Amino acid sequence: MRQTILVTGATGNVGREIVKQLSMQDVTVRAGVHSVITGENLKRLPGVEIVEIDFNDPDSLHAAFTHVDRLVLITPLSENQLQMARNLVEEAKKQRVKYIVRLSALGAGAEPGIQLGRWHREMEKYVEESGIPYTILRPAGFMQNIVNYCAESIKQESKFYMPVGEGEVSYIDTRDIAAVAVEVLLSEEHQGKTYELTGPEALSHQEMAMQLGEATGKKIDFVDVPEDAARESLLAHHTPAPIVEAILELYAAYKAGKSAEVTEAVQELTGRPPHSFRQFASDYHECF
Repeated sequence: MRQTILVTGATGNVGREIVKQLSMQDVTVRAGVHSVITGENLKRLPGVEIVEIDFNDPDSLHAAFTHVDRLVLITPLSENQLQMARNLVEEAKKQRVKYIVRLSALGAGAEPGIQLGRWHREMEKYVEESGIPYTILRPAGFMQNIVNYCAESIKQESKFYMPVGEGEVSYIDTRDIAAVAVEVLLSEEHQGKTYELTGPEALSHQEMAMQLGEATGKKIDFVDVPEDAARESLLAHHTPAPIVEAILELYAAYKAGKSAEVTEAVQELTGRPPHSFRQFASDYHECF
């Protein structure tokens, strides 16, 4: 009997890629989306069901979780993310979900760590204490965020801006996170384990700019900006103040070289090396 796997946050960077890769397996994929319209592109994938899901609405959660065997638990970065995660875990318990794969973040286990890590650790604990078998995935920052947050300025100015100095970061391609998620979802060997996932190397943003330039055939510059300028920009885009401060703390960790760790987990779990930033830049060059 085909298993049903619910992926929450299915239109996000990682969720979308997990749904895509799971659709090639012998499972039924239920893609949890904020609205059917945003999940329209996922409907074309084989074996994928679309379900609207409101993390704060018990009726919505009950419908989304009906007959679900396994859960990929992804929550958005928001002011009430802890409550959202708690609601999802509680519904998983009620509906006797057999296994949870939680998308966390690199550094979630650090003490004292940064605020983003502490939030993720709190959400990990909800899963660990649920009584449901689980695996925790802790990826580094996503390469695809360069597309999401920097593509516009690269297209218009051939520049991108972050307050990270010369700090090196081991960004990971979301395609590799998804490949690991599929591996652990379809196996019984990873229960109770936590995996820290990175790309194959740590690069400075200057080096990333150079590789983006090689991929696009134009000169691209990285501009290190003061933290206050980054704060103003984030607030101007209506990012809630607590989230702004948490993001700036992450950037400060990047700047201090605290996100340069490289692990072998992707290679060990999938049997192939993770995408390099150069490969990512080549594959996504049209975005820039």
